[in-house]
Amino acid sequence: MLSKVVIANRGEIALRILRACREMGIKTVAVHSDVDRDLKHVRLADESVCIGPAASDQSYLNVPAIISAAEVTDAVAIHPGYGFLSENADFAERVEDSGFIFIGPKSESIRIMGDKVAAIKTMKSAGVPCVPGSDGPLSDDNDTNIKLANKIGYPIIIKAAGGGGGRGMRVVHSDATLTGSIALTKQEAGTFFGNNVVYMEKYLETPRHVEVQILSDGQGNAVHLGERDCSIQRRNQKVVEEAPAPGITSEQREKIGQLCVNACNEISYRGAGTFEFLYQNDEFYFIEMNTRIQVEHPVTEMVTGIDIVKEQLYIASGEKLRMKQSDIELKGHAIECRLNAEHHKTFIPSPGKIERYHPPGGPGIRIDTHIYAGYTVPPHYDSMIGKIIAYGCTREVALARMAGALDEISITGIETNIQLHKEIIGDANFQAGGTNIHYLEKKLGL
Repeated sequence: MLSKVVIANRGEIALRILRACREMGIKTVAVHSDVDRDLKHVRLADESVCIGPAASDQSYLNVPAIISAAEVTDAVAIHPGYGFLSENADFAERVEDSGFIFIGPKSESIRIMGDKVAAIKTMKSAGVPCVPGSDGPLSDDNDTNIKLANKIGYPIIIKAAGGGGGRGMRVVHSDATLTGSIALTKQEAGTFFGNNVVYMEKYLETPRHVEVQILSDGQGNAVHLGERDCSIQRRNQKVVEEAPAPGITSEQREKIGQLCVNACNEISYRGAGTFEFLYQNDEFYFIEMNTRIQVEHPVTEMVTGIDIVKEQLYIASGEKLRMKQSDIELKGHAIECRLNAEHHKTFIPSPGKIERYHPPGGPGIRIDTHIYAGYTVPPHYDSMIGKIIAYGCTREVALARMAGALDEISITGIETNIQLHKEIIGDANFQAGGTNIHYLEKKLGL
């Protein structure tokens, strides 16, 4: 087993990793920026190292500083969490070239899945269903692109091969705007991702976002842990997630899950990962694979009883997968609400000092957060400050418990999106299940 792990992240996920390590008897090193020295996991870690000032590019994205922290503390492995460097193939490669274990996939797997064009080709070869599209990068030949768009059928969407986070996408409805849209998306892709390659896909107008969680040891053993519905989104950012996805049958789950397992074995994937799909008219369409732990992993943990972070640590230590597919059973239902330090209507970030914090409680309630009374939310990072997860034997029980938790929680001193979550959980269409990815934005009038 790993003896000491550097946690190369911050906030709730860093605390989540620390807790898993402590349960397994693994010592921890918290790396942090100078404004994050009061984070809860920094206080609790066995050791801590300041790796730079507040700016991410000088701290949490500072590869030499992170590796130096591992060297001076005699750590053996680095866990990247999510965001920051978690899906950076060069970082994973640098970690392992420096003699440390990267708690995640091999760099080649991250590199393939980070390039959306390469990922789609890989998935098609593994038999995973994909959205009809260009099957490769778009050329500079306008006539060829117009013919391709007409063959696929409007509306289509232009996507950056190296995109993510809701950027590098543009929907096109006619030939008249196609050429200009391709040029703009290329420019945006080059600016944000350093890669101006774009491709074309059919734009599904009312899909749901359904994703499949997998674990794979890179030694020929892989399992899926069922699916999550992440369709409640704003600007392509998830707001509420749940597991299992409403309306997905056990037969559908097993079929798509097995295809994901097969794909993992085909590319010798190692660690935790998530296959993301658009789901419309009872069909799954692969869009991307996230080669890291997901923000929404707790809902899967609640319905399977499997600690995904611990499994990452076991796999990274070289152990074979500790379970078979027949061992995995989904029980009950779980819903997660992401708590952000932002105004619930304008979505303007609200950094500042938390004056009072009272968490909710009761049966089936889990809180993943790093905040506490007196903690100051800095303005330099993502506004997410935690997650409320509600579990019940049925979806209806989980919904009722979440509604109660949202009424109980109290955070003062900063603005939060708690009121938005109350409106979502109380919405009749959401309660019925199966809302599509555009539902929240239409509800909000965006």
